Amino acid sequence: MSVHLRPMGVTLAALGAMLLGGCASQQFSLGGSSPEPVAVQPAAAPLPASIPAADLVGRWGLAAYHKEEDRARTEAAARAQCRQPYNIGRGPRGGVIMHLADQAQPTELSLKGGPDGKNYIGLGEEPAGGQRDREIVAFDGRVLITRFADPEVAGRYGTSVYVRCSAEVTPARKGAAKKG
Repeated sequence: MSVHLRPMGVTLAALGAMLLGGCASQQFSLGGSSPEPVAVQPAAAPLPASIPAADLVGRWGLAAYHKEEDRARTEAAARAQCRQPYNIGRGPRGGVIMHLADQAQPTELSLKGGPDGKNYIGLGEEPAGGQRDREIVAFDGRVLITRFADPEVAGRYGTSVYVRCSAEVTPARKGAAKKG
C-alpha cells in the first residue's frame, strides 16, 4: 500500500466499524409483529411497617446486651433506667425522634416495613434494612427490642432493650415532700 493510501485505509476501516456498530444496535424484522417495548418499572414504594410510629412515642428505660442469655437481666436493668428515661418523641413528618448510631443529636426516623416481613427504624429516604437502620426484633407494646443492621455497629452497641416507663415511675421533683 502506498504512503498516500494508508491514511485513507485507516479512515475507511474506522468508518466501516462505526457503521457496523450502528447496525448491531438496530433490530430488523423480517415480517410478523415487532417486539413489544420493555416497560421500565418505577421504583418500588416503601412498604409500611406493621407498627405505627405513635406506638413508640413515650418514655423508655434503655439497656443493651450482647449475649442472648443476658436478655432477661437486661430487661430488668432497662426497667430500672426509668428514673432517667430515654424519650422517643413524635416527629413532625410522622416518624419518631431518636438517635442514629454515633450521633449526638436526635433525628426524625421512619418506621419501615422490609420485603422480608421485618420492621425497621431508620432514615426514610433509605431502603428498609439499610446500614443505618435498626431492625425491630420484638415489640409487644411494653418492651421494644432492636438491633442495628450494620454488623460493626451492632457489635459495639449490642441488642437494645427499651422498657416502657409507667406513669407512676417519674423522676423525683426537687422540693417534693417525701411520704413517710
